[in-house]
Amino acid sequence: MLSTEIQNLGEEPCFRLEQLPGKSPHLAGKASPQVNSRWDAPEVTANGVHDIEDRILRITGYYGYKPGYSSHRREEGSESHAETPVSETSGKGTAYQTCANTVLKVLGGLLVVLCVSSSWVGITQVVQLTFKSFSCPFFITWFSTNWNILFFPLYYSGHVATTREKRTPIQKFRECSRMFGENGMSLKVFLKRTAPFSILWTLTNYLYLLALRKLTATDVSALYCCHKAFVFLLSWIVLKDRFMGVRIVAAIMAITGIVMMAYADGFHGDSFMGVALAVGSASTSALYKVLFKMFLGSANLGEAAHFFSTMGFFNLIFISCVPLILYFTRVEHWGSLSSLPWGYLCGVAGLWLVFNILVNVGVVLTYPILISIGTLLSVPGNAAIDVLKHEVIFSVVRLAATCIICLGFLLLLLPEEWDTVTLRFLTTLADKKTEEHGEELSESSVHTRSRSRANGAVSIPMA
Repeated sequence: MLSTEIQNLGEEPCFRLEQLPGKSPHLAGKASPQVNSRWDAPEVTANGVHDIEDRILRITGYYGYKPGYSSHRREEGSESHAETPVSETSGKGTAYQTCANTVLKVLGGLLVVLCVSSSWVGITQVVQLTFKSFSCPFFITWFSTNWNILFFPLYYSGHVATTREKRTPIQKFRECSRMFGENGMSLKVFLKRTAPFSILWTLTNYLYLLALRKLTATDVSALYCCHKAFVFLLSWIVLKDRFMGVRIVAAIMAITGIVMMAYADGFHGDSFMGVALAVGSASTSALYKVLFKMFLGSANLGEAAHFFSTMGFFNLIFISCVPLILYFTRVEHWGSLSSLPWGYLCGVAGLWLVFNILVNVGVVLTYPILISIGTLLSVPGNAAIDVLKHEVIFSVVRLAATCIICLGFLLLLLPEEWDTVTLRFLTTLADKKTEEHGEELSESSVHTRSRSRANGAVSIPMA
């Protein structure tokens, strides 16, 4: 209950007005000069008559009348109308800029997805073409891994071209080597951190190439997609990641697809061996990713370039002896160096380097989920080439197994909070519908009230 005291220092008696509940005080005496200037009485016109709207509101007490309320509202309205265009313009500019950035990021992501899937399809198909004249999978793996040395020089060239800050390659290399610890790179750290990852990297690619000698490109690429399920299982067991029922279902679907793929031609012969090799490649890839997350954590683009180049150096220095051993033991024997299919070999190595660069750059520039989708799209890409060029006929069991594995892969891409986000989204939609319904009711009541005013009906609040 508001109270207003108006006192003219003995000239007139003191009046005390009590406002009714929900009402504003009525003017019952001369206004004191101490009243807030915001609510000073409106100026009197030449004929001594107040604004007609103020008089009506004063008589009726409608909507908490205060002297000069209507004129003040008109002034505020004019000021707000004068200020609104500026704020609306700035708000719209920010919204447009945000939308434009999002659209560019999505379009860039789609382009990266297309390039990632195309490069992975190209690797698989060129390897199979190479096997027709040069069936030495470990030599191909070793030769392609050596090209990872070029990753950091390419990154440094792009860094110099896109930034004003100029650092020497040695300074940038030392800066990026902090991912191995505060002391940076040393011989002990080089052997301790690089050796296991380089061995897992070589083993993953070698098993993948061995599987391509037994199965079609479509089957191998589909089975390799199971590495996502193995990453989840290992992260759940080793890293104690959050348990998610939908990912368990996806892992079961991946295992089901593997069994169906092995059963397609019976559990014998080259088909079963090819499935085992592809699953082994997916398993070592999952172990590589989990160990990387455990010991090195996340890495930015510069650190990833440093790491890949370091693995390339380790491969060139310490693993070069393996191709020589295989050559002299006649496991992988080739003729003179001039007889090697250097075009195919450089094609595979170049595509592999491009694939690694696109994966790491794409994670920085776009959404990581798009990179995973790019790997998945290699399955239909290889299937199209196998059907159109190699005239491969897929059995119903193989098609079903491929579809189950791909569906499980998509389920594994769901974020950890997907259920909470979905419920929140549905709740927001329900709230919006409720608000829209309430606004429609309020608008209809306002229209009804305005029509009643036009007809001369005046609502006087009851005390």
